[in-house]
Amino acid sequence: MFTTTGSRGLYKAPLSKSLLLVLNGLTVMLTLLPQYQDLFVYHLQAITQEHQVWRLLCGRLVCLDIKDSFCSSLLIYNFRIFERRFGTRKFASFLFGTWCLSALMDFLLAKAFQFLFYYEVEELPSGLLAPVFSLFVPFYLSIPRMPVTQVLGRIHITNKSLVYIVGLQLLTSSPFMWLLALSGLISGGLYHSSVLRLQKILFVPVWVSRIGQYILEPVFSSSQPTSETPLGMGATLDVQRQQRMELLDQQLLLAEYNEARRNARHQPQSGLLQWTRLFPSLRHRGQNRVPVQPRPQPQAHQSTQPPFLDNSPVAEEQVARLVEMGFSRIDALEALRASNNDINMATNFLLQH
Repeated sequence: MFTTTGSRGLYKAPLSKSLLLVLNGLTVMLTLLPQYQDLFVYHLQAITQEHQVWRLLCGRLVCLDIKDSFCSSLLIYNFRIFERRFGTRKFASFLFGTWCLSALMDFLLAKAFQFLFYYEVEELPSGLLAPVFSLFVPFYLSIPRMPVTQVLGRIHITNKSLVYIVGLQLLTSSPFMWLLALSGLISGGLYHSSVLRLQKILFVPVWVSRIGQYILEPVFSSSQPTSETPLGMGATLDVQRQQRMELLDQQLLLAEYNEARRNARHQPQSGLLQWTRLFPSLRHRGQNRVPVQPRPQPQAHQSTQPPFLDNSPVAEEQVARLVEMGFSRIDALEALRASNNDINMATNFLLQH
């Protein structure tokens, strides 16, 4: 599999799994029952002139084209890294926010196209396409680019190239797919940068998240993958691929953790003298330890903060365990927030810094 975001399947990604199963299942059902496909057509004129508002929900969720459904499913599977590392509620809030923004952008772009070229857009491709395109914004800004190979000695193939190829295939599948792609990218950029405090306005409430946690998560949750060595002739290849994908996954989290620490370190200190410039902070563990130089990242992050990172609650027992190991409480809190309360990953963060 060409995924660049880990090889643990849909573990800790129940929302991504539910989208893959439910939406693809509805697409197959509509293919077998074509008499009901008209209910899921994304018809702009029917929405504006005949006031069929329900088409906004039906026409912007289920794909009527098998190729669109397949490509969007591959992209959702690769973008599951955001749900695994920042939580299901934040991932759902991003999809909900970009879904609402892209619905408005679809009509604005269709009117702009009609004004410029005197052509009225009547229908757009159906499916959860604009929110999928919006996920390319955090994917481009947050996922580090790692070189894999070269073609003809000049064309560099990275760990993100095949994802962009699938997105390009989806972009060229329909005549007006470019309009949905542009709408999704604009919506993703607006929500990612939280223009007009959109992240505080368009989000999934806590009570909705709890309902999904107790009702839907047991149905769509995946079991934790085992660490046993696979059998067969391709066992060595599978192990090497899994180790490489897990290393890329850790590099993403390390980059976000470093950026969070850098932003906290650069905050101005109140008072007449800035003591942090005169006396740098010391780690409480290993004062005679030789400082480890951080590895340079292949690509500098262009965003000032991770797309879904905020002050999420941290389990006190995990903080206490890290403090018992010799780490400071502040470092333990930062590491646990960056790793989504994964104590093993948080320990790796602290040991490498």
